[in-house]
Amino acid sequence: QVQLVESGGGLVQAGGSLRLTCVASRRTFGRAFSAYTMGWFRQAPGKGREFVAAIVGSGVTTSYGDSIKGRFAISRDNTKNTLFLQMNSLEAEDTAVYYCAARYGTWSTRESDYDFWGQGTQVTVSS
Repeated sequence: QVQLVESGGGLVQAGGSLRLTCVASRRTFGRAFSAYTMGWFRQAPGKGREFVAAIVGSGVTTSYGDSIKGRFAISRDNTKNTLFLQMNSLEAEDTAVYYCAARYGTWSTRESDYDFWGQGTQVTVSS
């Protein structure tokens, strides 16, 4: 069982920035953190969960959702079992609960491919 805990959400004005963090529990992770593809998804009110970004275990390959438009950057620190999402030029449409997720294996943009999920952190962008 993998435990993921997100933090860093909050209220920000349009055009502002936030940095989300997701820490994977060292005690329950089992395999090395670097063996997992990590992803960020988000869910806006009344909508389904949307892929935001993913990064493979080594950190070499990243992928982003179309709506991100180069504004966000995903990264990871395998020495600290930590995942990051730097969000810049935030828009009101970015308002959502953001979830980090872990998948043992190669990267994927599909929600159903991820095995473990955090509880989410709320991001609210005021226009």
